[in-house]
Amino acid sequence: MSKSGFGKFLAGVAVGVGIGVLIAPKKGSETRHDLKVKMDDLLEKAKKLKKEDVKLAIETKVQEIKDALADLDKEKVLEAAKKKAKQIQELASKLVDYAVEKGTPVVEKAATAVREKAIVVTKNVLDKLEKQEKQEKIGD
Repeated sequence: MSKSGFGKFLAGVAVGVGIGVLIAPKKGSETRHDLKVKMDDLLEKAKKLKKEDVKLAIETKVQEIKDALADLDKEKVLEAAKKKAKQIQELASKLVDYAVEKGTPVVEKAATAVREKAIVVTKNVLDKLEKQEKQEKIGD
């Protein structure tokens, strides 16, 4: 990646993280959408990496997170959602660990932003499901 490309990449990550912080108190569906956007952004940045093995590994891990997130949206049972949330958080952590291991600090920052957003999204989903479950028990 050229110095010019590197600067643009870093600026994009900084803007993305800044916007993420500013818009954090949103509805769960909006927050999940924001996470998906961040993952797409990370995926695009990973595609620009020159080392094919690093690029492929990051693309694969991002896709795993997307797949798990899609499954989380479909879950209706709290226990299954908790397992899926933990899986998403573990996948996001593995992505960060891989970026650190391969010495790609710029990708590491973007991956860390994805991990942090994944934690917020999964917590929001679980909180919402737990609240719905409590309301259903009260209604019974």
